Amino acid sequence: MTRSLTEVFETARREDRSALIGYLPAGFPTAERSVELITAMVEGGVDIIEVGLPYSDPLMDGPDIQAAVELALREGATTDVVLDVVEQVSGAGATAVVMSYWNPIERFGIERFADRLADAGGHGVITPDLTPEEAGPWIAATQRRDLDRIFLVAPSSTDDRIAQVEAVTSGFLYAASTMGVTGARTQVSSAAPEIVGRSRSLTHLPIAVGLGVSTGAQAAEVAGYADGVIVGSAFVRLILQAPDQAGAVAAVRALAQELASGVRQR
Repeated sequence: MTRSLTEVFETARREDRSALIGYLPAGFPTAERSVELITAMVEGGVDIIEVGLPYSDPLMDGPDIQAAVELALREGATTDVVLDVVEQVSGAGATAVVMSYWNPIERFGIERFADRLADAGGHGVITPDLTPEEAGPWIAATQRRDLDRIFLVAPSSTDDRIAQVEAVTSGFLYAASTMGVTGARTQVSSAAPEIVGRSRSLTHLPIAVGLGVSTGAQAAEVAGYADGVIVGSAFVRLILQAPDQAGAVAAVRALAQELASGVRQR
């Protein structure tokens, strides 16, 4: 049994650092290779893995993740493939959650998805486009299988909205640092500390910041005020640019090591 999200954040807190969270779409560039790449990320120091569920209409994702998702879909990545990847990386000791738009989960079957994810060893799901008002069946399904529900807040979220989101969230609160799409940036949005600060007064949950982090220095900056640092596009870009699988594995492991060092320098 892998560590729960609560245990991961408690361990990071005891070590006086932030947790490092890495994202990769399942099936990118193939199912087998994505397992190898995720394993390298964990070996490099990633604490929690977001296993992306490829979707044909990824409106919130930037060009790198869109390209990766398209490749995964062409290689036959389905929800079943995603859950198989979760099972494999969980079996290797990774604390895994799924990142998914709501439509694929609904089409797969809400209860069925919760059951399959729990049986695979997954710990929860990040649902960026699901609102608390529409989450009733999902809340019931995840409570039944003891899965965490990770919802998002953004710089535009009012305090009332943050409180509403927090009330249905478990595991950690995902604070999007910008209003734009995902993607590595030269600097983290100045809005990130503000949304974390406002959320901090409204929740006892750990708060993780995503969108834009790509270097150890940026990870250290975000770790100065957040409980978790989320990195996705930077890993994906390295894989897209790598000449072969061996080069991709080496690159993501090296970036994970740099980021893991960064969250320890907060």
